[in-house]
Amino acid sequence: MGLEGLSIGALAELMQMSKSGVFAHFGSREELQISVIREYHSRFEDEVFFPAILEPRGLPRLRALFERWVRRVSVELDSGCIYISGAVEFDDRPGPVRDALAAMVQAWHAALERAIRGAIEQGHLRAGADPTQILFEMHGLILALHHDARFLRIPGVLDRARTGFERIVSQYGAEAPRPAPRRRR
Repeated sequence: MGLEGLSIGALAELMQMSKSGVFAHFGSREELQISVIREYHSRFEDEVFFPAILEPRGLPRLRALFERWVRRVSVELDSGCIYISGAVEFDDRPGPVRDALAAMVQAWHAALERAIRGAIEQGHLRAGADPTQILFEMHGLILALHHDARFLRIPGVLDRARTGFERIVSQYGAEAPRPAPRRRR
């Protein structure tokens, strides 16, 4: 039902509680929505971020972050990704819910950008590669994956997202060091 469809009354009915009981816990619909965003972000970190940062710095970590992100989106095909659906719901609606959602997405993007910079520092991606551009392209793959899998129900999109990521890695990959030329005597 999305963040917009979330209400004190709907939650009370689902939990078989009184509206006043739910209201006492959250205080307002807005706080309920923000609590859901925080819980989603916490679960996202537990499933995507924290396991991936155990991988070695550089491309192995970046690959793990992307793969876990793809898996997370694939699990959410019926419910949808709050980061994506919430952005559509709140992109033009200022306020605390939008601010909380934007802060969570920005935190995730900052973590990805650090991983991209790490891959550059480790020499796995070209020194001149633009981390912001790589992040943009990776995020674009996830948006396309979500759209084509959830909305259009196109088969094979998980593989397409993974193929797209490999093209990004290939595009921005560091060149293998060339052997020094031999001197002629």
